[in-house]
Amino acid sequence: MGTERKRKVSLFDVVDETSAKAAKSNGGGLGAMNFNSSINKWNGRPYSQRYYEILEKRKTLPVWQQKEEFLQVLKANQTLILVGETGSGKTTQIPQFVLDAVDIETPDKRRKTMIACTQPRRVAAMSVSRRVAEEMDVTIGEEVGYSVRFEYCSSARTVLKYLTDGMLLSEAMTDPLLERYKVIILDEAHERTLATDVLFGLLTEVLKNRSDLKLVVMSATLEAEKFQGYFNGAPLMKVPGRLHPVEIFYTQEPERDYLEAAIRTVVQIHMCEPRGDILVFLTGEEEIEDACRKITKEIGNMGDQVGPVKVVPLYSTLPPAMQQKIFEPAPPPSKEDGPPGRKIVVSTNIAETSLTIDGIVYVIDPGFSKQKVYNPRVRVESLLVSPISKASAHQRSGRAGRTQPGKCFRLYTEKSFNNDLQPQTYPEILRSNLASTVLTLKKLGIDDLVHFDFMDPPAPETLMRALEVLNYLGALDDEGNLTKSGQIMSEFPLDPQMSKMLVVSSEFNCSNEILSIAAMLSDSCSFSVFSHEANGIVSPVCLC
Repeated sequence: MGTERKRKVSLFDVVDETSAKAAKSNGGGLGAMNFNSSINKWNGRPYSQRYYEILEKRKTLPVWQQKEEFLQVLKANQTLILVGETGSGKTTQIPQFVLDAVDIETPDKRRKTMIACTQPRRVAAMSVSRRVAEEMDVTIGEEVGYSVRFEYCSSARTVLKYLTDGMLLSEAMTDPLLERYKVIILDEAHERTLATDVLFGLLTEVLKNRSDLKLVVMSATLEAEKFQGYFNGAPLMKVPGRLHPVEIFYTQEPERDYLEAAIRTVVQIHMCEPRGDILVFLTGEEEIEDACRKITKEIGNMGDQVGPVKVVPLYSTLPPAMQQKIFEPAPPPSKEDGPPGRKIVVSTNIAETSLTIDGIVYVIDPGFSKQKVYNPRVRVESLLVSPISKASAHQRSGRAGRTQPGKCFRLYTEKSFNNDLQPQTYPEILRSNLASTVLTLKKLGIDDLVHFDFMDPPAPETLMRALEVLNYLGALDDEGNLTKSGQIMSEFPLDPQMSKMLVVSSEFNCSNEILSIAAMLSDSCSFSVFSHEANGIVSPVCLC
């Protein structure tokens, strides 16, 4: 945690003159000034050899071909909706295009504004910011930074910041017009998280008061007409993905146990299919760790008749160092001329759109994910395993065609896909406890919740229950106005119940104990024990 101030010196810092000249000749169009010099304009250092190597790869991305068109449309409009298939490069490239084309200095030249790019998940905000810092040949935490809950990695030099949608909402509490930003990019808008939906309504008001602010809404799959109608007919741009054909297989009968079916399918693919990595979608941490152990054990029992495997879990609470293992290459053959090794990534729906993993050829989709469901009558919020939407199924299958023709094994019937799955994922705002959201809106000065510009207005009963809870906790008075206690509670990135617990703990002389309890309850994985497998690999087993 904290800002990384020192740049590590490597052999790549020695600029190769031939590469520099080649890069100068390749640059062109809007924003070319960043590429027509051997000096990095963001940090004043010579570009490294690594920069030019990555630049050539960036130019092959589908979104690069529409760079000029994108900048022209953005210049002519305050709001732009961009739909790009997964793997098109929109998350890493669009913020850089904007940064090169927009003047981030304020009129008085005293300070610089920033470009913000939101992500629904902290793992995506952190990993993408590191990748973009590498592409721009700058230091993470300096010119490119990120901001997620409990971790802030940026500085006064930061010009491009990746942050979770919840963090941008928190910043709006102290800066209602978001004046530190020149362009705001809402990425993965199709996920319709609670914070993203609130940001939609908030930013439509901010845009009316700030003619200099521009908004880019990006998504991999979007209800285009609905979004265009909401954003007053904003222009729509479509960027094709770099997709190869994907062959889709369905089961003949519904599977009784999708976890066992997924493990069985992994083993069959490894035994029978040609080279290529496997991506398995499961619903949560416990399932994923269980599947990883069983896959490793079953394939290990086959001996040398199959190639070696590297089984890698991926979920949001996994430590960042372990999350990076998904980008490591597959293991080499255990012996010369032996069967090739294979990487097997077992992930939650994080891998649907937030992260792109090269080398995936086979996708196994059981058709389920965990979703929040709130019952306002009994005031209970639960995480339930629910069927995914057709849009999610499409995203999952598309992961198999990134680098070569792939195969997607859907562990449900074609009839179930056509008849049982919803076209789009149900917005989170329609199935969540809104107490924390209402407290945030009250802090932002929005008192008329009924007429707030929600894209999909929540049920009045859910809003009433949220107001009742906040009144009971003392955050709102009987007229629905924010109390002094409520103002303090809104500053904590916690549920209102836990915020209230912290605020009043000093009255009972138990602040230290309550802080420890709140920390444990708010962290998805506070404790880990380590299990030593027979092959010597140490893997964490989380207890909460």
